[in-house]
Parts: sequence; structure tokens; C-alpha cells
Amino acid sequence: MRVLPGFGLSLGITLFWLGLIVLLPLAALAAKAAGMGWTDMWKVWTEPRVMAALQLSFVTAGVAAVANLGIGMLIAWVLVRYRFPGRKLVDLPFALPTAVAGIALTTIYAPTGWLGEPLAALGIKVAYAPLGIIVALVFVTLPFVVRTVQPVLEALPHEVEEASASLGASRWLTFRRIILPELIPALATGFALAFARGVGEFGSVVFISGNLPMKTEILPLVIIGKLDQYAVPAATAIAVLMLLFSFVMLLGINLLQRWAQRRAVA
Repeated sequence: MRVLPGFGLSLGITLFWLGLIVLLPLAALAAKAAGMGWTDMWKVWTEPRVMAALQLSFVTAGVAAVANLGIGMLIAWVLVRYRFPGRKLVDLPFALPTAVAGIALTTIYAPTGWLGEPLAALGIKVAYAPLGIIVALVFVTLPFVVRTVQPVLEALPHEVEEASASLGASRWLTFRRIILPELIPALATGFALAFARGVGEFGSVVFISGNLPMKTEILPLVIIGKLDQYAVPAATAIAVLMLLFSFVMLLGINLLQRWAQRRAVA
């Protein structure tokens, strides 16, 4: 007798749905790319325009993810230790359409915007520059770090900090030697999630970046450009490149989560 009745039926429905929604489109993409061959795909991947967009996407996503490590950890700390109205606003980037975020950020940081005009007077260009892409990605990926760190902070017993203080340790020493080591797995997971999201982000970036080829053009926009030119095989090759990156990041995130679970058990 099965402990959970209906397991076979529920498992079958789950596998069918995942296959229909997730695996089938990915298989179609792989089949489309298989007709090109690795040589042709490599030629597309190494085009100067593609390489420039790839470098820009990875660098800006990496900088934004690193920036969110510190900012996200601080916000998670405040959300756990204090109670105040508006605490749920940290999830706004999840709920807000990315195109709306892109338009709002462009309006603010444009050369004539509220923040863009004084920054331009200081010689700092945000909109239509790589810095604008970083700002957009910081906005979009912030909740990933906050929501991975917050549960760890909530589960951390206050008695540990009190014991450390009773032994004469300063607050900074307590944070560095006791709290921070517990947060490292969550921070690593949050960084990986934010980085993966940043590389593939389109809606919030397309407006503020300016979309200048070889300068501020991100990789998803190159795919759109190839499709507009009816270069479907080239667009498919770039999509396969991003798919491979997604698999690598998914593997990395799973390994980080396993490491965190083993560390928690130990």
C-alpha cells in the first residue's frame, strides 16, 4: 500500500506538463540549432557584435550582482531585525513589469531627468550608457539576494549573538566570525540567481541602454536584431549559447544549495 495515494497519476501529470511547457520548446530549439552544425554556430558566437554584447551582458550582470550582495544583505538584515510599514516593497521588482521599470528608470536617469540632469552636470552619464544597464539590473535582481538571505537570518538564534557579546566580542567581530559564515551559502545562491537573471534581462534594459551596437547592446537585443533581419539560424545559435549558460548556472545553483544543506546539517 502506498503512503501517498495517487502518486502515479500526479507524477504523470507533472512530467507531462513539464515536458509540454519546458522540455518541448527547449528540444525544438536544440533541433533547430542542430541543423547548423557546431562550425556555423561557432562563427555566429564569435562575431564581433555578438562578442561585444556577450561581454557587456556578463560584465554588467556581474557588477549588478556584486552590488546587490552588500545592499541585499543590509536590506535583509533590516527586514529581519525591525518592523516598519512598507516592508513588502522589496518584492516590487518581482511584481512590476520589466518594461515599466525600464521606462521609469530611463525617465529618471535621462540627461533631462530628475537624477540624470544633476549627474550629467558632474560628468556622469547613466542613461544610454553601460552604467544605466547596471542600474536597471540592480533594480530587477535585488529581491533575489534579499529573499535568499532573509530566511537564514530569521533562523539564526539570537542566543548566539548574546553569547558572543557576553564573551567580550564586538559587534563587528560577532558579525564577521559568527553571522557572516552562516550567510555565505545564501549569499552565493543569491548572487548566482541575480547574475543569471541579469544576463538574460531584456525589458528593463532595452530602454535605458540606448541599444548602440558594440557599445550598449545586450545579448537578447542581438537576437531580436537577427530575427528582424530574418537571420533565424543566427538568432537560434545565440539562443543556444544563452541556453547553455542557463544550464551551467542552474547546475551551479543546485550545487550551492546542496552545499548549504550539508553545511547546515554539519
